[in-house]
Amino acid sequence: MANPSTCWRKFPANNTSPVVAQKPNPATFHLNTLITKPRAYSCKAYSATAAKSPLAATTIPRREPGPSDVQIDIQYCGVCHSDLHFARNEWNFTQYPAVPGHEIIGRVTAIGGAVKKFKVGDTVGVGCLVDSCRTCPDCRAGLEQFCPDMTMTYGSADKHLGGGTLGGYAQGIVVAEEFVLRIPANLNPAATAPLLCAGITTYSPLRHWKVGPGQKVGIVGLGGLGHMGVKFARAFGAQVVLFTTSPGKVADGRRLGAHEVVISTDEAQMTAHAGSLDFILDAVSATHDLNAYLNLLKRDGNLVLVGAPEKPLPVSAFPLIMRRRSFSGSLIGGLPETQEMLDFCGQHNITSDIEMIRMDQINEAYERMLKSDVKYRFVIDMASLK
Repeated sequence: MANPSTCWRKFPANNTSPVVAQKPNPATFHLNTLITKPRAYSCKAYSATAAKSPLAATTIPRREPGPSDVQIDIQYCGVCHSDLHFARNEWNFTQYPAVPGHEIIGRVTAIGGAVKKFKVGDTVGVGCLVDSCRTCPDCRAGLEQFCPDMTMTYGSADKHLGGGTLGGYAQGIVVAEEFVLRIPANLNPAATAPLLCAGITTYSPLRHWKVGPGQKVGIVGLGGLGHMGVKFARAFGAQVVLFTTSPGKVADGRRLGAHEVVISTDEAQMTAHAGSLDFILDAVSATHDLNAYLNLLKRDGNLVLVGAPEKPLPVSAFPLIMRRRSFSGSLIGGLPETQEMLDFCGQHNITSDIEMIRMDQINEAYERMLKSDVKYRFVIDMASLK
């Protein structure tokens, strides 16, 4: 997922509820006004208490379901690189204790009286968003990921219980019905979990820029994001070229759907594709040379960045202006598009390639993730927490 420095926000600096008490209006005051927070129940979880502390077992509060809420017993949670950034405060906005996790698959255990789309026992998903203002132009367009007041699954202000929102490294979660997603019954639920971030992060830009048959599309990087980019681009009918620095990933790239795999450190291989690609999806979060990829685009081609490098990357003007090329970015997708993506995956039997871990292996998984030692997404079996 792209750097959410402008997304995880409105978290009070003193780690308290943002709600300010006001003198009640006698004309509208009634007993319910006295109830400022919903009742809560305790839930086992794993959290970080400081940037350099390992994640460890803890107990967190979850609100009791309201009329429009869905209570979910979490069965699987994918491990996103954003989780590591957040736990270690590498984006400089983390409030502790921090519970990461926004690739959630679980079973509905209770619903509010106004819930219409789900019933107890349903398998459902929760991704990067758990709320938004629902009234702004972005929300009305189904683009909740751009809402100025969106609530992220972790790291935003919790408007119900105060403090910060706590993610999916936990036994359960309670989410408004509008932000819960249907999971196709034919998909492996564990391998579906990463679709809720890695999947929609790559699906959304490919759909937005209308990638399809007759186009030559480059995917840069074969990791959690990149491997999904390869699968989707191939499913959309494009000619797919994977770019990787790792010769050991050539066979895997072809297995996942790439028509051709280019070793990006080989100048001759890169030159052979100069000016030939319609679209490039760059899924690399490490420092790398963007200009080398911009030169691979045709006239009017577009490079879209979905990785989030820690430091700014230099972009030369001439590769852009001489061929009217574009350089863009993309976040995740809104709720309608995320459901569309899940339905598409159900129709085409697309899931992530995963390695299952126990909850108590999360710190080791973070270290392995830094070394790209995973093919291609860790998923936590949350039964190991119980």
